[in-house]
Amino acid sequence: MTDIDLTNVVQKPAIWWPAFWGAQPLYKANLTVSTSDGGLSDYAEATFGFRTVTSKVNSNNDTLFTVNGQPLQVLGGGYAPDMFLRFDKAKWEMEVKYTLDLGFNTIRLEGKNEHPELYEVADRLGLLLMVGWECCDKWEAWSYNQDLAVPTPVWNDADYVIANASMAHEALMLQTHPSVYVYLIGSDYWPDTKATPMYISALKAADWQVPVLASASKRSYPKELGPSGLKMEGPYDWVPPNYWYDIEPSRSRLGAAFGFGSEQSAGGGTPALSSLKKFLSQSDLDDLWKNPDKELFHMSTDTSQFHQRSIQNAGIWKRWGAPSSLEDYLTKVQITDYEANRAMFEGFSAMWNAKRPATGVIYWMLTGAFPSLHWNLWDYYMHPAGGYFGTKVGSRMEHVAYDYVKKDVYLINHSLNLEGSRTVSLQVLDTSGKVTYNNTVSTSTKPNTSKSIVSLSSALNNIKDVVFLRLVLADDKGNVLSRNVYWIAKSVDTLSWNDSDWFYTPVSKYADYTALNKLATANVSATVGKNTADQTTSITLENLSTGPAFFVSLNLVDSKGEDVLPLTWSDNYITLFPKEKVTVSFQNLSNTKPAAVQISGKNVAESTVNLS
Repeated sequence: MTDIDLTNVVQKPAIWWPAFWGAQPLYKANLTVSTSDGGLSDYAEATFGFRTVTSKVNSNNDTLFTVNGQPLQVLGGGYAPDMFLRFDKAKWEMEVKYTLDLGFNTIRLEGKNEHPELYEVADRLGLLLMVGWECCDKWEAWSYNQDLAVPTPVWNDADYVIANASMAHEALMLQTHPSVYVYLIGSDYWPDTKATPMYISALKAADWQVPVLASASKRSYPKELGPSGLKMEGPYDWVPPNYWYDIEPSRSRLGAAFGFGSEQSAGGGTPALSSLKKFLSQSDLDDLWKNPDKELFHMSTDTSQFHQRSIQNAGIWKRWGAPSSLEDYLTKVQITDYEANRAMFEGFSAMWNAKRPATGVIYWMLTGAFPSLHWNLWDYYMHPAGGYFGTKVGSRMEHVAYDYVKKDVYLINHSLNLEGSRTVSLQVLDTSGKVTYNNTVSTSTKPNTSKSIVSLSSALNNIKDVVFLRLVLADDKGNVLSRNVYWIAKSVDTLSWNDSDWFYTPVSKYADYTALNKLATANVSATVGKNTADQTTSITLENLSTGPAFFVSLNLVDSKGEDVLPLTWSDNYITLFPKEKVTVSFQNLSNTKPAAVQISGKNVAESTVNLS
């Protein structure tokens, strides 16, 4: 076999950017091989884009990526293929749209690197892909890996041959795709001294141009690559929102908001009731709230720490009180998922410019391989629920976020081009609807930065039971860029860091939110509008009451009352202050005609608003 190098110069190439930073210009290269008499011998083509990706390990042993010279804070989730490995390009494209709707820039593919169509969609829509080999199976059957759940023989000579051919194939398939920005040649563990140079040679032979990292963890590394700069120290189950901001001392703070968390989450992702009814029997549904420690098939295997919902349920029972019904339980679960996910992504976003920067985080997991009760940002039926919208708030392009530990408010800017004067309106409301604090802060923002702009220590110093904090960010023309409401108890949850396990940090004393079970019923009206310019439908919610309307959710249904999916909402699970109006919109991405929007809330009676 002979290599032939062909050179072609592209003058002033257009640069490919991730979706939130710019356009995604793509080029096509065609190669034709002809016979001596002019006939066609072979033909090949590839689509590619121009971009530059680098990575470095900083002084804290944390990896920082750059794209086209710009520091990139990675925000993303871990992809799970279908349980039978069925690939559907149309479904994948919808999943990419959901991912971008969340404010993410990355999906991590671990092992199941899928079909070429997956990368074509990511290239076209501007989503970055972190790819690499898989954990917990033959790919990591090294003598020093003692964590394999199923005993697996270490590699023999034939395994190295297969792995070498697999690496060569993956490298050649992926090399032209601008969406691919790193390859992890290990996941939980780094490859051994024979596999590492083999992998590197195969990548080099394919003219690999983006970073190669030894693994997704800091356990160790091969000398050829050096440290990975990624941490994989949990959590994978529920932790309270102050977990992410409790960053000192970092040596004992595990997955908190510093460094690069390659896979971690607060374990949430309970589907909405309409989805649960599609895969659970009535007795299964009853178990969710009547038997909070029961082992459940739709969690994980019976050998897993995640076979039951005990950790999250303990938080719900202790913080909110025992549920009175399935509906009450699911409302409290969605509140918990929303709160936990929002805090995780706000924490990492807020600490982007901290002394020890939060350089990236991958949520475990983006999707589920089958109908599951946890680890979903949207469920198997593509229904987004509380965890999705908490994540979406926490990952907004421009945003203001509350630090549960220091009680500071952070101004966050993930863009490359948005800057100038900003105002932040801050208001604290008690459970009766009385305003106890009102302030407006004038500030300014710069691209790709975060900073603390004001402390609320004094404003939140004398909480009787629970208050609501509303933060509204506006530009110099008064346009609202971000609106965010927190429910804050008298004290935060107390974490027992010294008792942490690999999958969570226990709570020794829980925050008390039971006062929110006694909120006066709120009356919320809804008005429907249409926007033909972007093919969205708007819903204006108005709280007609003198007290707050807490955690108001909206669900789009057809004429039979069935969910209309997939779709995107501009916002959902909204808390309205007294007499406040908030307009949200949805875009129907399905072929089903919507008929109505179902509305409910923690202290808002269920109602239905017809769209016609």
